[in-house]
Amino acid sequence: MRSITYSKFRGGLLDALNIQDLLDRLADFLLRTGFGGAPHEQPWWAWDGEEEVDRSLESLKEALLRALIESGQLTPEMLRELRGEGPGNPEVRAQIAELLDDLVQRLIDDGYITFAKAETPASGAPGSIVDEESAARELEFQLTQKGLDFLGYRTLRHLLSAQGKSSFGSHDTPHLATGVEADAASRPYAFGDSLNLDIPATLSRALRRQGASVPIELDYDDLMVHQAEYRSSCATVLLLDISHSMILYGEDRFTPAKKVALALSHLIRTQYPGDTLRVVTFGDRASEIPLGELARVKVGPFHTNTAEGLKVARRLLLAQKKDMRQIVMITDGKPSAITLPNGEVYKNPVGLDPRVLRQTFREVTACRKAGIVINTFMLARDEALLQFVARVCELARGRAYFTTTMTLGQYVMRDFLRRRTRRPR
Repeated sequence: MRSITYSKFRGGLLDALNIQDLLDRLADFLLRTGFGGAPHEQPWWAWDGEEEVDRSLESLKEALLRALIESGQLTPEMLRELRGEGPGNPEVRAQIAELLDDLVQRLIDDGYITFAKAETPASGAPGSIVDEESAARELEFQLTQKGLDFLGYRTLRHLLSAQGKSSFGSHDTPHLATGVEADAASRPYAFGDSLNLDIPATLSRALRRQGASVPIELDYDDLMVHQAEYRSSCATVLLLDISHSMILYGEDRFTPAKKVALALSHLIRTQYPGDTLRVVTFGDRASEIPLGELARVKVGPFHTNTAEGLKVARRLLLAQKKDMRQIVMITDGKPSAITLPNGEVYKNPVGLDPRVLRQTFREVTACRKAGIVINTFMLARDEALLQFVARVCELARGRAYFTTTMTLGQYVMRDFLRRRTRRPR
């Protein structure tokens, strides 16, 4: 007969750590991707002086160590050793190294990240990812779909909780959990209504009509139905600027935009399953990307082809039969490129080129005629950009929000939820 022997559980430091809190603190690090394109397309004035974002095992361990220190989840002995206080304790340093190895393995086992061989000319078969430094440099981590879903969920929670109780759907209540508000008074049934009967009200009308007798005979005029908020479907295209200015000038604006996209995706999947979300990026050219590839999207090259971005977004929205269609455009620059009929890209980054503006405004007008609302979220405030945005709002009858990377997510969520609760015109 098979037997199982149980021993006393002896937990270690890893068992006491909050893995999800650590992963949440690593969100910016995990989503950062840097510049894309060929080497000649890389700007020499890159914002942090790095050619590539380091996604090696060693960089992941360094980020984990920073997150552990910030969250206060290390022992006092480990903190003293890391600060260099005292003569040094090899045993404590070994414990820290073992903890980091175990954390990486835990993230892999839980399905948040995976490792693949880096696309480098390094040769030789990699060994253990936690033992050999050379092998660690040949491997790079990647977020899994579970990791992306988790970061989207946590970002959404942060954004909604930051909006306060005065915003639509911006705090944890049963209304957010169901997406339906049905607190209106019931009314008599009319032909064509959903037979969502208000049983107590129906029986009360029958009893008032015939008196307290059994059996109760229901008549057509006795039927009362619940009134609920009209629920419509909405198609959204998130239009993301990937021109080089999104991570230049000392600020990474693209990573917060990606976090907003993940949060919006999680909100739509969990609260509005009838809705759709597509993501289109626009730099020199515009193209749709799968949501699963969002974490690996890089900035570049260079210019801002807003017209083609709007054209691709409009085509995607018109292919969907939804009550509402909208474009959420996140950008930090004025349009500086258009695609010519022969497929070539005309570029002019100096000022507001009339040729570029005409093509861009033509696409904005086409969206308005198709019933597509364009809401623009700007991450810069220079005078030329203000003039451009004012004209876009006038043509598209949409809204413009001038935000920072800190408030971008709150504005996007508030705008989406406000429009999502309105009846389509």
